[in-house]
Amino acid sequence: MWQEIEIMMELTLYNSLKREKQVFKPMNPKRVTMYNCGPTVYSYAHIGNARAAVVADVLFRVLRHIYGEDHVVYARNLTDVDDKIIAAAKELGVPISEITEKYTKIYQDDLAALNCLPPTSEPKATEHIGGMIALIKTLIKDGYAYESDGHVFFDVSKYDDYGKLSGNTLDALKKGDRVGEGEVARKKNPADFVLWKPELDGVGWDAPFGRGRPGWHIECSAMAKSELGETIDIHCGGVDLKFPHHENEIAQSNCAHGKPMANYWVHNEFLNMGKDKMSKSLGNIVLVHDLLEEWDGEVIRLALLKAHYRSELIWSEDLLKESKAQLDGWYRYLKEHDNKETDFLVFNHPIFDDLNTIEAIVVFNDFDDFSGVAVQTANLLGLLTKDPEEWFRGQGKEGGLTDAEIDDLITERAEVRAQKNWARADEIRDVFAEENIILEDGKDGTTWRRG
Repeated sequence: MWQEIEIMMELTLYNSLKREKQVFKPMNPKRVTMYNCGPTVYSYAHIGNARAAVVADVLFRVLRHIYGEDHVVYARNLTDVDDKIIAAAKELGVPISEITEKYTKIYQDDLAALNCLPPTSEPKATEHIGGMIALIKTLIKDGYAYESDGHVFFDVSKYDDYGKLSGNTLDALKKGDRVGEGEVARKKNPADFVLWKPELDGVGWDAPFGRGRPGWHIECSAMAKSELGETIDIHCGGVDLKFPHHENEIAQSNCAHGKPMANYWVHNEFLNMGKDKMSKSLGNIVLVHDLLEEWDGEVIRLALLKAHYRSELIWSEDLLKESKAQLDGWYRYLKEHDNKETDFLVFNHPIFDDLNTIEAIVVFNDFDDFSGVAVQTANLLGLLTKDPEEWFRGQGKEGGLTDAEIDDLITERAEVRAQKNWARADEIRDVFAEENIILEDGKDGTTWRRG
């Protein structure tokens, strides 16, 4: 069955490692594997983090559509041990688990609001320390890593393909040490990266090379191996992770296992705030959690899909307003028209051409041909997932009228109008106006939506 579907819906992806668009061919169509680098859970996720998650979610949906929901295994990790987490826990005087559990829940809730499907698994770094230690032991034994002053470093000079993903050369990297990778004096080469560090503020695990904590890069290699296998089909993430994180994952995994870590590397581009990249120094960080207080998650999701994932996305208030207007139009059309279910096995659909979300949106942007295929295309993008009535009712403001209270007032409005109690009817009208509730009287009664 899968071979027939594969012929009809050939998926192409741009492979960052090969620097070309390729036809995707999984190692096992009955178990398609993908890994996405998740958050370090010590703070709120920003909209750039959300773009990476939404892109991965679209890919997950497309793979499930082609190969079947039970045949795609998607792991998105949670980094729950990190120097920033340790520092935050020390400052607040609480266990690191208190911080990581709080922000893990917030991250999961935020992504759910953006219509991201839950991944098949969400491995936590602290649950895979044993796997990290085993990988490091193998790398030391085989001569790819060395111990130095309580640290273990990967020796990049032993891996000839180092820099193949990012384009960095060892000669260029010899010019200086990278921030956060330890003191140059401890290393054989400035570009060597840390696999293991001594414990910090009492946070550490026992290992043959000393009690300590893992480096960031080894965490993902161990979790990807444990959840998916030594070689996975697709590894995705933001372009900012291409170097050093993904480059280092490749080096340590390939050397430890003697085979490629992943066959396809999929990277999404940056999200920028006008002419500037988001950064703490510029004070232009936009948090998903804050956006969700003002905008429906589906609006934010559509805005994130309004540029091809390999192109930079310019974020703005106008982009959100435009996306809201588009969704209002689509939901209004759905409310007014019955759409027949349509088989979605469509050859050469744009979404299968390197996740071309822009062209996919065009497919259902023409209301003259708003067919079941268009609706299913939208669902594949994680859009139009609500009932039109639910969409237009929207989410009330904190402290405002609940849906039940609005329904009760509509019932009272009908009663007082029948009694010709115009004063009370006007009071109710004013309440609705203040709450931005729009009433629509029809032959079947009164419906309402939030403006």
